[in-house]
Amino acid sequence: MTGGNQPYYSLNSYLRYTFGQKVYKLALSGGMTCPNRDGTCGTRGCIFCGEDGSGTFAEDSKLSISGQLENAKKRVAKKAVGSKYIAYFQSFTNTYADVAYLRRIFFEAIESDDIVALSVATRPDCLPEDILHLISELQKIKPVFVELGLQTIHKKTADYIRRGYELPCFDTAVENLKSIGTNVVVHVILGLPGETKKMMMETVDYVGRSGADGIKLQLLHVLKGTDLAVDFENGLFETLTFEDYSDILLSCLEILPPHMVIHRLTGDGAKNQLVSPLWSTDKKRVLNDIARLIKDKNTIQ
Repeated sequence: MTGGNQPYYSLNSYLRYTFGQKVYKLALSGGMTCPNRDGTCGTRGCIFCGEDGSGTFAEDSKLSISGQLENAKKRVAKKAVGSKYIAYFQSFTNTYADVAYLRRIFFEAIESDDIVALSVATRPDCLPEDILHLISELQKIKPVFVELGLQTIHKKTADYIRRGYELPCFDTAVENLKSIGTNVVVHVILGLPGETKKMMMETVDYVGRSGADGIKLQLLHVLKGTDLAVDFENGLFETLTFEDYSDILLSCLEILPPHMVIHRLTGDGAKNQLVSPLWSTDKKRVLNDIARLIKDKNTIQ
């Protein structure tokens, strides 16, 4: 299924089809950490992950969930008049806490009528049975999206980025989530050090066949203060040019099943934290250029 004139099924098209109107995601923080930081799997986090745990645009965790939602709504108020929202727990690992705490914050997040769904970013190794039961319970009230950070299927790369779990763990997580009717979204990073275009496409193809409903295709960002930045500054790898990234991206889109929702085509890190690639800072221009390339390729075909 495609949306509008796009040769792929965009998130915007999916949300309009599902909820009947434009829907905005409100990035929240549950104040959690990660097994890659608290000593369970490691203490330094994934090699690319900044201090905010991929929650650059999330609200302040010191506020209540209701307070975060109100702040987030104010941020988009000018362009979101009369809109509906998705409560998106973004930073760190958002199922990595006691189930009683998660129950409280998740139910608080979906309480308002203008919140149409819940989205939870987490790791495949942080979905025990009691959490799955909670997700199943929440789904009886409003739709739940669970976003899994896979990044790559290749073990050498996974070990380098300190992912902290093996590929079968991802497979099990997808199977368990789909068994309770959850909408599964998978994060993939394009441009990880040492990976060829073929390797990246193998990861994307794997996700396309995994049973997941959606995918986020993320350009590798090198952020200040990360171990990845140290390797970059030492000349151990180069980040992708726009030309290389767009070529890889278009090839990945071609091999994904038409029903898979594309939640993201690139990504944008905070400008004050970004080391490379600097061309990615102008997200609007980048997305426009990608859209043009997709249109041109589709027209030629």
